[in-house]
Amino acid sequence: MTLTDLHAAPRGGDAPNLTDEEWAELLRVRATDPGAVAAAYAARRRPAPVLSEKDTLFLVAADHPARGALAAGSNSMAMADRRSLLARLVAALEHPEVDGVLGSPDVVEELLLLGALDGKVVIGSMNRGGLDGASWTMDDRFTGYDAASIVRHGLEGGKMLLRIDDRDPSTAGTLEGCADAVTELAALGLLAMVEPLPYHRADDGTLSLLKDTPALARAVAIASGLGTTSAHTWLKMPSCEDPETVFGATTLPCVVLGGVPSPDPAEDLDSWGRALTQPSVRGLVVGRALLYPPDGDVRGAVEAAAKVLHAANPGEAR
Repeated sequence: MTLTDLHAAPRGGDAPNLTDEEWAELLRVRATDPGAVAAAYAARRRPAPVLSEKDTLFLVAADHPARGALAAGSNSMAMADRRSLLARLVAALEHPEVDGVLGSPDVVEELLLLGALDGKVVIGSMNRGGLDGASWTMDDRFTGYDAASIVRHGLEGGKMLLRIDDRDPSTAGTLEGCADAVTELAALGLLAMVEPLPYHRADDGTLSLLKDTPALARAVAIASGLGTTSAHTWLKMPSCEDPETVFGATTLPCVVLGGVPSPDPAEDLDSWGRALTQPSVRGLVVGRALLYPPDGDVRGAVEAAAKVLHAANPGEAR
């Protein structure tokens, strides 16, 4: 029996779960058949086009662990449980409104081996070197997918993190790395998803994400100009208090970043909804807020987010 056969088996209960058979088979393949990964990439049925028929894009983010960011809510080790993480991702991807995943190579390959990515959009995460909590955390070096591997494996595009701190010289290197990646992906006709986030480092070294309108609009403007062409560039931005101004700073297609979940899921959904109504916004990319909801109901959280996206984008011409 293959992993795909196991994945097709009925599941009981509401909690996302990989059966013992699925988990054992995944571990066996990982240890004994490394060639299965290349075969799974080659066999994946790709979506056409990237945007859904409703002219939207709904992705689940799964690249946090590769940067050492394992916390979700009050659980500092939530994403360290790979079996649970994969089960939650599979459950989210089963929802018909979820178009695909944004992930690091390890997670993408495990989802491929589980048969969860057929017909789904796959965006490869490219720079994970700025480890969460490290002294060099703002040095977002490219340590994951590169443009050559993204095209070789038949992915739809690459995502890069661009944290901007005017007091940190390593930001310049990240700008250069992201510009090169945008250029390389565009030359291959692939989507380049840039996530520009403005940060401030206090005198005591504490880093904080700047959420004010001028800082976010400035980050949008900087990211829009990276590379030799912006023809294939998308932006991934957090929801904010003034989405009209922030998302009005570019003509590039944007997706709303779900970010770290607040204690109130309803508040998150309301915030996303305001951003999703902006003309340049085409969709939603959410990770921990959907995968680790306070009540544990992953399928319910995905359904709620899908309804918010649909309400903001009912399929009408923009």
